[in-house]
Amino acid sequence: MDFELSEELRIIQDMAAKFAKHELEPVAAELDRTKDRNLLKQNLKKLAELGFMGLNIDPEYGGTGAGTMAFSVVMTELGRACAATAVTTSVNNMVAEVIQAVGSEELKKKYIPPICDGTYPAGSFGLTETCAGSDPAAMRTSAVLDGDHYVLNGSKIFISSAEYAGVFVIWAVTDKDARKGKGISAFLVEPSFPGFIIGKDEVKMGQKASCTNELVFEDCKVPKENMLGKLNDGFRIAVAELAGGRIGIGSMALGIGLAAMDYATKYTKERVQFDQPLSSQQAIQWMIADNYTRLEAARLLLLRAAHLKDQGKYYAKEASMAKLYATESANKACYDAIQMLGGYGYTNDFPIERFARDVRITTIYEGTSEIQRIIIARELLK
Repeated sequence: MDFELSEELRIIQDMAAKFAKHELEPVAAELDRTKDRNLLKQNLKKLAELGFMGLNIDPEYGGTGAGTMAFSVVMTELGRACAATAVTTSVNNMVAEVIQAVGSEELKKKYIPPICDGTYPAGSFGLTETCAGSDPAAMRTSAVLDGDHYVLNGSKIFISSAEYAGVFVIWAVTDKDARKGKGISAFLVEPSFPGFIIGKDEVKMGQKASCTNELVFEDCKVPKENMLGKLNDGFRIAVAELAGGRIGIGSMALGIGLAAMDYATKYTKERVQFDQPLSSQQAIQWMIADNYTRLEAARLLLLRAAHLKDQGKYYAKEASMAKLYATESANKACYDAIQMLGGYGYTNDFPIERFARDVRITTIYEGTSEIQRIIIARELLK
């Protein structure tokens, strides 16, 4: 078993690391402070030009075809520098993948290229509702066929990239009499469609530059050919795509955790207390050893899940394991990094407090840690 990255993956990783270091890291604090959408979109366009907006997309539709392992290593490097940019990139890749997986040839040719080449600053994924978070099958947004259009009514919450997305994947109930989870369909919705309203941008603890909005559908007319996959098969599509998204979020969290530990470790080598560097203290050494060990284990779990996906094998359990372990380990790393810096870690003069705010959500979105444990247990108990 070879644990080394291939030459191609190392080249992609190096490209992502250099871009993150030179383009994202210098403006991350500014984006966190100002939510400068234009600056964010400029960097998203550059990422598209590098091919990072369609890493697992067939070149026929404008992607790079590099695969899920490439997606994982890229997300880790972007996460090291700017989580808000990284999460936008992750969701964008996920939207392109779901269209490629179940969309008609016409939909693939129409929507995937502008997602990959940056014509659309981002794609967006509309599943969550006020009554349907961890239980998405409880959604109430409806879609009723009326001639050659479906008419959507309802709302979504916590939708990433909504303000600048060029296309949305939206789930809605198409058969209200079907048993739970069986009467849901997926649609591609453009922001210009009549009756589609982008609501307020949430004020969040972290990842502030990534907008998170409510969506409202008031008799929103969607061409019937914009249905993704088969009628009433949307819930299965959502479950399948969420597994892939968990690899992205886990990889991003890994990057944040590594950035926090790298910064804190360097600090402890320079900070002198009791006439010696902090790094000479056993308590600090154990924090360093334990956190880097957990983060390395997380990296291997993520690459294992990505490898299974690239091989076309079942990977849901492994993706949940990787997401659970990576996000929990990254949270621990960021909070230990604050402790290692002491009072300085709690100020915004140092990036650690931003890392801690940015990483916190990773144990919640794309399925909470509690949901990951349920998924893992169900798979093991089958």
